[in-house]
Amino acid sequence: MSLVLYDYLPSGNGYKCRLVLKALGMPYRLVQMNIVAGASRTPEFLAINPNGKIPVLVVAGRGPIAESHAIISYLAEGSALMPSDPYERALVWQWMCFEQYQLEPGVATVRFWLQSLKKTPAELGERYQERFQRGADALAVLERGLAGRRWLVGITPTLADISLFAYTHVADAAGYRLADFPAISAWIAGFKALPWYAPITEP
Repeated sequence: MSLVLYDYLPSGNGYKCRLVLKALGMPYRLVQMNIVAGASRTPEFLAINPNGKIPVLVVAGRGPIAESHAIISYLAEGSALMPSDPYERALVWQWMCFEQYQLEPGVATVRFWLQSLKKTPAELGERYQERFQRGADALAVLERGLAGRRWLVGITPTLADISLFAYTHVADAAGYRLADFPAISAWIAGFKALPWYAPITEP
């Protein structure tokens, strides 16, 4: 399978895709995109993804797939990263939806504002406060979900763990204190011990 991933290395959404590719040992070519400089808004890229966002996976002979969860679900089909049991599979999707609708709009957005756009909380004003609180609430939910568990679903890591790990493990960069979340901290340490783990900055 010939795969090309269009990505921006600091992006947790792109990181999810890279982690799945590494976990499954799938070779791929990485095309790095500087989205801050507008690389995802060029006519050439919009021809690949009209929504103008990364990541995008181009599958040889088939075409492009946009949206991180669509990409990782495609890649993980038939693997242990997506349970075959319908109930556990539904739980994986439950956590992945939570990540997109609760954690990412808070933690990921605040991190992008502060780290990539170099904004300050004072410059962002009420938007910052609202998004920061949304992220704090999401981290509290994740902490409860991980209480007494090594992984979010089942006894091995799944797409749920990969999806939530991507932005959670760098939450300190968005101003949160991961040390205040012992279950999350233990889960992050366990994730980093996986043989296919790689840092978010690694292509």
